[in-house]
Amino acid sequence: MINTSALRDKPTLTGENVSLVPLGPEHTDAYFAAGLDEEVRRLTGSHGHLTYDQARRWCHSRAEGDDRLDLAIISPKDGRYLGELSIYAVSPENETAGYRIALSAIEFTGKGLGREATQLVLGHAFEEIGLHRLWLQVYAFNMRAIAVYRSCGFYVEGRLRESLLWEGRRHDALQMAVLRNGFRPA
Repeated sequence: MINTSALRDKPTLTGENVSLVPLGPEHTDAYFAAGLDEEVRRLTGSHGHLTYDQARRWCHSRAEGDDRLDLAIISPKDGRYLGELSIYAVSPENETAGYRIALSAIEFTGKGLGREATQLVLGHAFEEIGLHRLWLQVYAFNMRAIAVYRSCGFYVEGRLRESLLWEGRRHDALQMAVLRNGFRPA
């Protein structure tokens, strides 16, 4: 059974190299800036970006949401904003939810930060929220992210053919999921 208070009570989860904290107003500037990064937008398939006012409203509204969990990824050493992640589309009846993560700049990739953040939030999702399955979509060209997801226990369940049109080229997306009994903690 889903513990809905675990979605309402926004946790702080701390690892060795990342802390996950509730996404809030203090993250507006960095959240907005991340959406302007062309490579981040390509990896997430985001053709446009939010206006500053839209980013501000989004960050201000996250504390009130009780149907999803939005967390900022922060460096515990210096408090630098590294990205954000979400557990969303929660289906209490099926004990399932969607997962997404976006590091805020390419300079943060390849350092294990996304893997550590994913493992922290999956532990929380399975142990505290009570989910059985988390799913995600990732573009097939994002091999680094696919490797991270596999290392955390995600499996490819399907392919969405030519689902992204980016700069005149079509790209497939992979549907991946991890089950509670398939999760590989650090």
